[in-house]
Amino acid sequence: MDRIAITGGARLNGSIPVSGAKNSAIKLMAASLLTDEPLRLTNMPRLADTRFLGKLLARLGVEVTERDGADGQETVLHAAEITSGFAPYDLVRQMRASFNVLGPLVARSGQAKVSLPGGCTIGARPVDLHLQALEALGAKIDLHEGYVYAQAPRGLKGAEIVFPMVSVGATEHAMLAAVLADGTTVIRNAACEPELADLQECLNAMGARVEGAGTPTITINGVSRLAGATHAVIPDRIEMGTYAVAAAMAGGEVRLTNARPGLIDALLRKLEEAGAGVEETADGCIIRRGDERLNAVDIETAPFPGFATDLQAQFMALMTTAKGESRIRETIFENRFMHAPELMRLGADISVSGGEARVRGVERLEGAEVMATDLRASVSLVIAGLVARGETTVSRIYHLDRGFERLEEKLGACGAQVRRIKGDGEPEL
Repeated sequence: MDRIAITGGARLNGSIPVSGAKNSAIKLMAASLLTDEPLRLTNMPRLADTRFLGKLLARLGVEVTERDGADGQETVLHAAEITSGFAPYDLVRQMRASFNVLGPLVARSGQAKVSLPGGCTIGARPVDLHLQALEALGAKIDLHEGYVYAQAPRGLKGAEIVFPMVSVGATEHAMLAAVLADGTTVIRNAACEPELADLQECLNAMGARVEGAGTPTITINGVSRLAGATHAVIPDRIEMGTYAVAAAMAGGEVRLTNARPGLIDALLRKLEEAGAGVEETADGCIIRRGDERLNAVDIETAPFPGFATDLQAQFMALMTTAKGESRIRETIFENRFMHAPELMRLGADISVSGGEARVRGVERLEGAEVMATDLRASVSLVIAGLVARGETTVSRIYHLDRGFERLEEKLGACGAQVRRIKGDGEPEL
């Protein structure tokens, strides 16, 4: 397994381009199942997760082509014919979001057999809301031996879907299924994350009639078929936030480009409160910090536009050397403080009780060997390593490769001393 080694102490100065959003790209890739014409996605990240989903889509009959185009990295997906409606466990288990092929398969082909995605290290994320949405649209759902059998031989029908709790994945899944349903679908208590608006824009470019994404109520007027389209993936707000925190942690001045600061406003305001400088630019923002030590500030995760749970681990790393005590409340996922013990190996003073962590800032972190437990936890350890005295080695970085493209290259271009230590091979996720 590969590892990443960081020698702490270097300030960051330079520019970092933000890649396309992983959480949006993988749902846009699933949308290719809805049409027999090519879907061209530009500003595409090259990640383990997009690679795994591409492998699954190819198994279902999609021709997947990655290339460098006039607009940078792009992926063209062409599902001229669905050759299989079967998504096996050995592929679905590698990435939970691949479960979202179920709705498009049923919408276009009338049936599908897709594995349940299995467990998740950051807490239970059941798919019952996904299945309830499909049932509301008229699909017959059977669960047997870990697989979902879904059938709608006469097509899906528009319906009112009321989610009892906000779920990004279930909202996206309902949208993907409802665009080809007969009649009007109204999704209530929908998630409002910007990735939903990105999906709406892509689907509408393909000929769908979707409105309201980004608000709690989404209305979809079903159409009989969708066409191909070209769509640029939204910039990755989590990657942007991560590098903003890294710049505040290490000090210096970093310009983030190809980014939309408004998507991480909650984080940027907290960085300013802690003492970092934030300047918005035409295509992103600049993060500055001098020699002064940051101040401890409290955060509480919340659905968009609140403080993103996917930035909580990174902000905890930032607070480990801040002046005073900060309280971090996690309200989205249970078990999402697994990075705390690893940060403590670097000398952080953290205590966790239920959904709250108290971080008492220390003068200095010390390099050590640490282990990534999930995607966001892995990069929090890299951020801490930027200021830890000596060398920090992060293992199990296959987690990190799922969501961060060319991380060592991007940080290294700004002066960080970060290198990848090649192992004997990568494990399956």
